[in-house]
Formats: sequence, C-alpha cells, structure tokens
Amino acid sequence: MSMLSKLKQLFGRLKQSKDGRTLVANFGYLSLLQVASYVFPLITMPYLARVIGAEGFGKIAFAAAIMVWFQTIADWGFNYTATRDVAKNRDDKEKVSEIFSNVLWARILLMLVSFCLLCVCVLIIPKLRENADVIMISFLMIPGHIMFPDWFFQAMERMKYITILNIVSKTLFTVAIFLFIKERQDYILQPLFTSLGFVISGIIAMYYILVKWKVRLRISSFKTVLRTIKSSTDVFINNIMPNFWNAFSTVLLGFLWGDVANGILDAGRRFQQVCGNLFGVVTRVFYPFLSRKIDQHALYAKISLLIGLFLSLTLFVFAPIIIDIFFGHEFESSIVVLRLFSVSMLFWAMDNVYGVNYMLVQGYDKQLRNITIVSSVIACLSAYPLVYFYSYIGVAIVYNIGLGLMGIFSMLFAVKNKRKVLSNNE
Repeated sequence: MSMLSKLKQLFGRLKQSKDGRTLVANFGYLSLLQVASYVFPLITMPYLARVIGAEGFGKIAFAAAIMVWFQTIADWGFNYTATRDVAKNRDDKEKVSEIFSNVLWARILLMLVSFCLLCVCVLIIPKLRENADVIMISFLMIPGHIMFPDWFFQAMERMKYITILNIVSKTLFTVAIFLFIKERQDYILQPLFTSLGFVISGIIAMYYILVKWKVRLRISSFKTVLRTIKSSTDVFINNIMPNFWNAFSTVLLGFLWGDVANGILDAGRRFQQVCGNLFGVVTRVFYPFLSRKIDQHALYAKISLLIGLFLSLTLFVFAPIIIDIFFGHEFESSIVVLRLFSVSMLFWAMDNVYGVNYMLVQGYDKQLRNITIVSSVIACLSAYPLVYFYSYIGVAIVYNIGLGLMGIFSMLFAVKNKRKVLSNNE
C-alpha cells in the first residue's frame, strides 16, 4: 500500500465518529489556511527575490530571527497551556472567560517587557542599531499576534474563523507588496505589511470573541497575572530554548557572514517552513482533541509520521526545481540548504507527535522542558563552530542536531511511558 493510500485510509477511519468529523473539518480549514498562507507568498517570493535581492532578504530574515525571541517571551507557552485548559473547560463559559482574560493580560505585560528588552538591545548592540528600522517595524507583529488569539480558536475547535481572517489579511498583504515594493530599499515595507495584516486580523478576532461569542474580558489582578505566567513557565522554557540554537544561529550567521548569507539561508529554509506549517496543521487540530482523548494518540502518530516522511522526501527530491522557479540563479546555493532542512521534517514530526501532543497533553511539562534544555544546550554549543566554518550550511546542520535530539528523546520517553501505563493496567 502506498503512503498516500495509507493516509487516505486513516482519514477515512476518522470520519466515522462525530469527533472524527470535527477533526477532519478543522483539518480542512487549517489546511486551506496554510495553503492560502503560502500561495500568496509563493506569488510574491519570485517578485521580491528579484526586486530586493539576497541582501534585502537577509535583512528581513535577520530581523525575523530576532523577533522569534521576543515573540516567544510574549507567548510564554500559552499557545499550549491555555489551549489545553480552554479545551478541557470549553462548556463552562465563566471558566473560559477567566482563562482568556488572565492569558490576555499576561501576554500584554510580557509584550511590554519584551519591548523594553528590545529597545535596550538595539541601543547597546551595533549590528542591531544598524538595522533598527526593520527590527522595530517587525516588532509590530507581536501586538497583532496577541490581539489575534489563534490558541483560543484552536481550543474551541472553531478553525474556520482563523482561516477566514487570515486569508483576508494575506490578500491585502499580497496586493500591497506589488503596489508599493518597487526598489531594493523598499524591503522594509515587507515586515510592515505583515505586521498590519496581523493587527487587522487581531481587531476582527477580538470583536468575534468579545461581542459575538460573549466571552467576558475581566480585569485580572497583578498577582493573578503573575500566577498565570508562572503556571506556563515550563512550557515557555521548552519554547525559548530551541531559539538558542535556531534563531541564535541565524543571528550569528548575520554577524559572521553578512546579509547575503542570511538571504541564501532564508531562501533555502523557506519551503521547509512552509511544509512545517502545513504539518503543524495536524498538530494544532489534534492538540485540543488529544487533551480530551489521549487514547487516540496511536492513530494520530501514524498520520503525522507518514506526513512527515512524505514532506521530507518531497522537499529533498524537488529542491533544485523549487529554488530555480521561485528564487532564480542568484539563490542557487540554497538548494543544498533546502535539502539539509528537508531531513528535519521527520524530526519535526517526531517532536510534535511525542513532545507536544503527548508529553504536554499528558502534563509532562517539566520532563519535556528537561529534554528541550539538554537538546538545546548540545545544539547551541555546536552552533558557533559550525556557523563559523560552514556559514549557512552550518545553520542547517545545527537545526537538524537540535530538532533531531528533541524528537528522539521525546519519542523514547513517550514509548517508555506508554509501556509503563500498559503494564500497570495489566
């Protein structure tokens, strides 16, 4: 039986129950969202690659890598813990309002803290000061991201709202690129349009949540906000640690090899990110479901690992064609980068299957945190020599080391725990 046939058979089994039909519908909505989210960039990437060039791409990638850290601070793990908590209490409107309010105020506080940290970094680090304009504009994505609580829609399993709102913002963003980006120095408009898209979507999303769904926004005490932050600290550590080898290696590349190298890297990893986000659809759809029905994890694991393998092989085989069509001859060096990143798709699948959608769902936050810390430290220690000697190739290798260790360690933990539970039940 072929891989596609197996996937079709598994999805057919899901449709046989109400929960299964909900999962399939949500998968469809999020798949449409991800397709739309990357159809528009696929339209704009060839245009941007030729107008702003590798250097412009590199500046945007450098700013985006920095934003990953500050956005992670603002998120603080709530995308998982708050989703899990709302999914378990979604029939209790008062409890849902309480969770939503506490998380919103906590994220606003964390955003203010992250903005202050960013300002200090820009003032004292010359490389950041040189790119202050694109960095500060890129930060506008964070308040827009907070205003658009996709974690809440995910927890309530209302994925169609995420889809509609994002498609509208992406449409506006795409049109704006062709209308306003005409020269190399116009690269700074790309993060601006992206940020505005988040803000517009966020305003509409808050209207739906507060007015249409009548979720009550309460004023949370400062003590309550701090307690909410503390409750997600383990997951935050799990989220921030990979940045020390992922985003850090990208920033390091900018310092050691310049903007052109970052542009080559960004082009090479762009389609891996596309596939990663498509794969993330499966993770996001199943997360609230598995929070309620962990006994269905085996079926989810089969679907996810098959998808991960399929995406990995597809990227590796078609890398030369992808780079040539979408980026052109200037980005030829990105082919080997894309092939190296394609390997990571299977590791990505393992980490999501056994880390996020097993360990977090089951409440093993601390254990997953420890796995992430160990994996991240090893990857981070390898970052400087690999990037120093091998430039963007080194970044891709560091990524595989970090994600590979996280995927393997979380799989070993999950398999061992499942056997223990099975043994106890017998």
